[in-house]
Amino acid sequence: MDCNYPPNSYILNVVSRSWLRYFMGLLARTRKFVQYYRAQRIARKRGAKIGRGVIMPISLARKVNSNLTIGNHVSIQTDNIDVRSPISIGDNVIIGANCEIITNSHDIDSTSWKQYGTGLDIAPYVWIATNAMILPGCKRIGRGAVIGAGSVVVKDVDDMSVLGGNPAKELRKRKNVHSDLLIEGLLGGD
Repeated sequence: MDCNYPPNSYILNVVSRSWLRYFMGLLARTRKFVQYYRAQRIARKRGAKIGRGVIMPISLARKVNSNLTIGNHVSIQTDNIDVRSPISIGDNVIIGANCEIITNSHDIDSTSWKQYGTGLDIAPYVWIATNAMILPGCKRIGRGAVIGAGSVVVKDVDDMSVLGGNPAKELRKRKNVHSDLLIEGLLGGD
């Protein structure tokens, strides 16, 4: 077993399967694997820096550029990511369906409607739930933070914070991160 993780329940479950069950599961996942691999290749060709085990839609891969850096074992289920400014996504991050990340805006006091970009740094082990919106006022989402479904984030997020609402406010601190979760298993049906 060659992996960068200590054995966890997911890995032990996969290793303990019978060969027939393992092979049947492998066949069922081949199509998804090819899609994810193709998306990674397209994104890399367009200049993005993509780590190992990244799950992303092909529609996102087709519009990224060198402003996007993604760590290892990341699951992105949206293509609404504004890559006009640099975005760095750490390892083991989950970004849910229909999330929107906006990194550029306009100066409303400028006579020429001047555009500016802020960029965004998403630390490892962050979970951004379905339909969340990250606006240009947010430049950093701290390690292990959770952004609740439908939340609108307008400022930086501290490490291990759980946020919710519009505008998003800290509800509590998270006790631990999803270190035993193998991100690729999320969409593989495991």
